[in-house]
Amino acid sequence: MSTQEDVALFKQAMASFPSGVMIVTTIDANGRWWGFTATSFCSVSMDPPLVLVCLADTAECHPVFAAAERWVVHVVHPEHADLAVRFATRGADKFADAGFVTDEHGLPVLDRACVTLSCTPYARHAGGDHTILIGQVERSHVGDDLPAVYFRRGFHALPTPT
Repeated sequence: MSTQEDVALFKQAMASFPSGVMIVTTIDANGRWWGFTATSFCSVSMDPPLVLVCLADTAECHPVFAAAERWVVHVVHPEHADLAVRFATRGADKFADAGFVTDEHGLPVLDRACVTLSCTPYARHAGGDHTILIGQVERSHVGDDLPAVYFRRGFHALPTPT
């Protein structure tokens, strides 16, 4: 990308790709909860079950996730749009009154996520200004709610299947 216009067009192109919305959580060595919002997420492998999520190197929680022994990926529904924005905001009190409970490893789990994937690290890779976290899924939970879709910088609800 050579010009500001090229960068702006690339950002617009990426915003025009609809994606799910994930909140990713972990704990640090002192038991403090950390998390971030991601839209860069996909499955990598079925055997072993692997997923990836991308985290900005400048994120406040980056050092914690770079050393984390576990993390949880939550696919959120449209009612969690404000929460997803909060988890994308530097310095926000992310977990206050947000509906998280503690799992058996002490990690924060969003009680009503559409999908919850409990992961252990499989690999971490540099990817430009982001780190690609590849997690091996140890446990999956699928709820009944439909996920939020993020498209052109806005949250959207999927139509209810008939």
